Amino acid sequence: MKKNKIQNITIAAIGIIIIVGIITYNYSSESTKQNGFQFGNELAQIQQDVAELQTEFYFKKTQWDEGYITKEELSAYYDEHLNKFETIISKYDNLSTPELFESSVELFKISSETQLKSDVEYIKWITTGDKLAKVRSDAQIQEAYEYENLGLVEFQLAKAGKIELDEADKFSPPDKIFKQKLIQISEDMKHKCDSEFKNEINEFDADGIEVEWLNCFNEAEKWKKDHLP
Repeated sequence: MKKNKIQNITIAAIGIIIIVGIITYNYSSESTKQNGFQFGNELAQIQQDVAELQTEFYFKKTQWDEGYITKEELSAYYDEHLNKFETIISKYDNLSTPELFESSVELFKISSETQLKSDVEYIKWITTGDKLAKVRSDAQIQEAYEYENLGLVEFQLAKAGKIELDEADKFSPPDKIFKQKLIQISEDMKHKCDSEFKNEINEFDADGIEVEWLNCFNEAEKWKKDHLP
């Protein structure tokens, strides 16, 4: 996991705190202002909890590398980490989310769920030495970062009143932005496949590697089909 990716996710979490701090701007009555303020603070706390949990997660690996904790202590921490993460993710479902913000909250939840999947693969890499697990972990953390950024975009649009409810009072996200972002995530996943399995002249060093690349590429394509509206 590269340091700048951790910093980017933390920065995105800080961004949501800034945004929710002024969420009450769009509410008229005193009661709805108070509800909006509470929703904003609760969402900000969840995002902050996720960011802090991820920072600690990678710090523990550093402590183990430097000999400050044993592998047994690291393993025990990982079990606790996964349980904590699942508890934090469950809090998204308990938010009293205004309809305009439902899409952005769902994206934040998906981002956190994807980070959790990344952590599971990362732990598998540490405990078994499976290099493909590390590749999957890196791809998923990038995917999580993209989801969080997209959630921030939709949150800002909703806060600014640029997203409206349709006649059936269902949320209608900005489809163009959403689709473009998802397609970009898929393309980034494919580029990762190329960099992982192809050599400098864009070829494969062995037939088995080509099969692994094809599986990786197909997984990125399947991800796009599964997520596009």
